[in-house]
Amino acid sequence: MNVRGIIQKLPQLWSVLELPVLVMVSLFLQTALILLGSRRKHTRNAIIQFFVWSFYLSADWIATIALGILSKDMTTIDSSSSLKHSVSKFVVMATWAPFLLVHLGGPDTITAYSLEDNELWLRHFIGLLYQCFVAGYVVYKSWNGNHLNFVTIPLIVAGMIKYVERTWSLRSGSSQNFRESIIPAPDPGPNYAKFMDHFSAKKAEGYRVSLGKVIKTAPAPLTRNANASSLSDGFYFFKIFKCLFSDLILSFQDHKSSQDYFRRSRCEHAFQVVEVELGLMYDVLYTKAILTYTGLGIFFKFVSISCTISAFVVFCLLVDIMHMDKDQVITFVLFIGAILLEIYAVIVLLSSSWTMIWLSKRKNWVVNLLYKFISGLQILFRLSHTRSWSNQMSQFNLINFCLNNKPIMCVKVQKCLHIYQFFEKDYYTYTDDVSQQLKTFIFGELLKMSDNASGIEACKKLCAHRGDRVLNEKGRHEFDWSIEVEFDQSMLLWHIATDLCYYSDESVEIESCVTSRLLSNYMMYLLVQCPFMLPNGIGQIRFDDTCAEAKELLLERKYIKKGMEACKMILDVNTEIPPSDVKGDRSKSVLFDACRLAKSLQELETKKHWTKQAKWEMISRVWLEMLCHAASHCRGCDHARQLSKGGELLTHVWLLMAHLGITEQFQISQGHVRAKLIVE
Repeated sequence: MNVRGIIQKLPQLWSVLELPVLVMVSLFLQTALILLGSRRKHTRNAIIQFFVWSFYLSADWIATIALGILSKDMTTIDSSSSLKHSVSKFVVMATWAPFLLVHLGGPDTITAYSLEDNELWLRHFIGLLYQCFVAGYVVYKSWNGNHLNFVTIPLIVAGMIKYVERTWSLRSGSSQNFRESIIPAPDPGPNYAKFMDHFSAKKAEGYRVSLGKVIKTAPAPLTRNANASSLSDGFYFFKIFKCLFSDLILSFQDHKSSQDYFRRSRCEHAFQVVEVELGLMYDVLYTKAILTYTGLGIFFKFVSISCTISAFVVFCLLVDIMHMDKDQVITFVLFIGAILLEIYAVIVLLSSSWTMIWLSKRKNWVVNLLYKFISGLQILFRLSHTRSWSNQMSQFNLINFCLNNKPIMCVKVQKCLHIYQFFEKDYYTYTDDVSQQLKTFIFGELLKMSDNASGIEACKKLCAHRGDRVLNEKGRHEFDWSIEVEFDQSMLLWHIATDLCYYSDESVEIESCVTSRLLSNYMMYLLVQCPFMLPNGIGQIRFDDTCAEAKELLLERKYIKKGMEACKMILDVNTEIPPSDVKGDRSKSVLFDACRLAKSLQELETKKHWTKQAKWEMISRVWLEMLCHAASHCRGCDHARQLSKGGELLTHVWLLMAHLGITEQFQISQGHVRAKLIVE
């Protein structure tokens, strides 16, 4: 057959294979999503994130199209067809439709790709009604009294359960419903009218009545077992501190108890508790956890599995396994796939943090044995869904970006297609591990700050500091100008200055030097890639103008390609006259202002007789204050948004600050005071 004949037969061939291909692709997408869906909360791998995004968008689209083709094919059914043909049509039209409904329900490990998907829960509910109607229509039109018809009934039930679970989870994760689920029941407080009636009556009787105040209940200290696991502590605090993600406030009792407890905690334990909390929050917002780990959810899971297995058993009894046609083979594969996915879902359920927490609270030797067995499996197989954080921080360096010295594949093609600018910053973004030394430094500094977090006003001042507190402590008021400007400008100034100083002192092994550069590059990553997590400003404009000036300078100085050479060349520029006096304020570049700052920092050694260690300790503490300032001024919903991208160090610091009392989101301490009537 010639090429022209093959091309002419392609439409006919596709009309035959279209539906089977779509159904099998739908099964593949479900398998990929259940395996990769939970990896988002502990990986920053862009490739995995891209595939999850692609599969998530494609899964509903493919299943919906397949259902539409099935419903359309109903009009081609010939009631006078042979029994064999009718059975074949039944397998396609009556069995595949419920499977597609199951696929539309999605896996337990991912219901929403982003927070915005939760806000569209009503659209999914309407889609549920429509897709159930289409699946029911397919089953109704294919019903011919054959025994195989009854296989579709339990599958329809399983499909509806899956879709209801997904819609309910999306609704629960929406901002309004999540907030309403946290807000406590209305509290009218003590009966004022009754109190005043009693006051008036006693006064009318001639008594001398006065008003006194007594403490009814004092904030109870949190008494947790010193050997308690981070999992149980994380779950305990998660139930209290999840209100911060909806920008609600803590009670004074919870605020004070948490502060006292975390002050007594070790750094490693504190970070593990925060990691558990954020992992649980991810589950609530992006998976079916809000329903799966309840009595109703377990009942749904049992019914769903029972329906699928019973339908499979009936199917195997009614067809000749050894002589199946292609439609029956596809149905058999769909059954095997559905059962394997259900088994994997059960494994996820049994080994999840929610189940482990439930088991840890039971005092029974059988339960304890099961707990130890599951814990062993988690360690042995390193189950991905049990991890809660990537433990990484992204890095972006402005000078390296301006050098443009990273080899990039097909860069000319990308520029020709005008897509290079879209990915350019991603090419210069990389990740680094959050070391235990960095965690220890952060926790130690937060503990010092916590000592001053004694009230709402003190907390506001602590959250407002962005390096000025450290400079005041060191008496270095000559650097105040670099802090008193807008936050994004201050970040750019200190980022470039840190880089210039770093390359000058690179040969010296100072831990705070490495810490400063890690935090500096991380904050620059937030400015460039996640500006919504920082206070409002014109950071993007300042960044672009600074890069333009730096690139212009590098081009003039013979294409320097190494960071150390570039920094040395920038430091060699005479900055005796302030740049604003020469250029005005048209350009927002801060390159040479940062150069002036770097020279002033270097003069701490040459003129003020500071050691390198003291200089870098001050720089690292300035960066930590900037990190804390950004964390406390980022909204809870923006912190929650990043949980689906491997998590941010900024979010961990934000929650750790709240645990240590460094937050404005708590109410004043009058909640446990009650008036007392004194009658004399």
